[in-house]
Amino acid sequence: MTPERTVAPAAGQPLTVDEAGASATVVAQRTADGNELTLIGGPARDHSSRALLLAADGTAALLGTFALTPPQRHPLLVAGFVVLVLALLRSAGLYRRIESRHILDDCPAVVGRLMLAWCVLTAASVTLPLLTRIPPEALLTGCAAHGVLTVAARALVYWRRRAALIRRPRATLLVGPEPVAARVAAALQRGRPSGIRLVGIVSGETQDPRGEGEEAPLPVLTSLDDVRRAVIQNGVRRAILLGGAGDPEHRPWLRSLAELRCEFWELDPNPALYVPDQREADGYLAGFRYRPLSGAAHRVHLGKRALDLAVSSVLLMLAAPVLLVCALWLRIGEGPGVVFRQERVGKDGRPFTLLKFRTHRPADPMESATRWSVANEHHMPWFCRFLRRTSLDELLQLWNVFRGDMSLVGPRPERPYFVMKFGETYPGYSERHRMPTGITGLAQINGLRGDTSIEDRCRFDNAYIDSWSLWRDVCILIRTATEFFRPTGS
Repeated sequence: MTPERTVAPAAGQPLTVDEAGASATVVAQRTADGNELTLIGGPARDHSSRALLLAADGTAALLGTFALTPPQRHPLLVAGFVVLVLALLRSAGLYRRIESRHILDDCPAVVGRLMLAWCVLTAASVTLPLLTRIPPEALLTGCAAHGVLTVAARALVYWRRRAALIRRPRATLLVGPEPVAARVAAALQRGRPSGIRLVGIVSGETQDPRGEGEEAPLPVLTSLDDVRRAVIQNGVRRAILLGGAGDPEHRPWLRSLAELRCEFWELDPNPALYVPDQREADGYLAGFRYRPLSGAAHRVHLGKRALDLAVSSVLLMLAAPVLLVCALWLRIGEGPGVVFRQERVGKDGRPFTLLKFRTHRPADPMESATRWSVANEHHMPWFCRFLRRTSLDELLQLWNVFRGDMSLVGPRPERPYFVMKFGETYPGYSERHRMPTGITGLAQINGLRGDTSIEDRCRFDNAYIDSWSLWRDVCILIRTATEFFRPTGS
């Protein structure tokens, strides 16, 4: 698919960006003081390489056990061995920062952990009475085959990832003083393809024509408007900070780039003066030391998604008769169009179609998208009022949860028009999109439903995200279940 590039429209107007096949609604916003511009949206990150690595490592571990005889391959022993291998490789950080990895760099960590896993497997076969003892020759054969398969499979995944990055490099901005950024940009452009396509230099000052240093080979962005336009036109999702996040030169830009959903990387332009941080392994980019910093995105814990899948699937099956009765009643009493579909903004500003039972018919789509309370909304049949009052009209959102558009617990999703409007008025509103939106949340169980304070909702939503835990999700679900029948809708 050909990426669609769109020039930034006037503030408040939505536009569509299609990057790497992932569509997103991008909304330009201006803060209350009129100075800073924010953006919500952007393509989803690609986790396919990490999934391929997991599949490759798991398959190699499974095939390695075929060196054992059938009596030695107890199903529980094999399953535990595969899980142990994946856990050991994950503990070594071998599923992070795949784009910069080479298989030769990983060999010591991979081989050492595979040998440890086979030692544990052998010890289990000796100590557990139900298992057959593994002889030394089978141990050596299985370990060697497992190692070869793992290294070969990982090398293939790394090669695929590097080829994809070279074929479709990531649009990137350099942030730092123009003379230094010009020197770094020239070095990066002279080097081998690295999967990065530089599109501009973000600098608060322009270079003095009489000063020393080479001319900038890229456009120099000196205002927030320039940065916003470059991000939208080029699909920028990475910013390289020259000198580190603590450099005073970067302070005017960090907040704006974070709101633009850029991930941050640090590059030291003076390697001789660099003191490495032992907490984080470093890579190299054209000879410059290079490492990721904490990005703006909030990673979703696997336990949260597992809870969503488990609960939503069970509730969908249990609620199927109720959903059928509601749909038939609405179809007979209100005519066609039982399901109401509306675009809402989800995690990282990505749009999705929210499902509800239709309890009211707006005059036109524009009224539904831009009016907080639709005209004559309270003049509806008794059954529709019943659905609203008991929140049965929202049961269809369990399908959104099952699909992954939403979560059971999280900030309530809103329409793009109101996301833009509230983002202008309430500080921190855009930060609600760090976490998947939900059917219920901390704000809702504290009485913030329906026509209540957006400022209060925003505060509770961000507090929930900052202090998230899986147990807190369970507690919110329990409290929501006890208040299921309530007088107002959300």
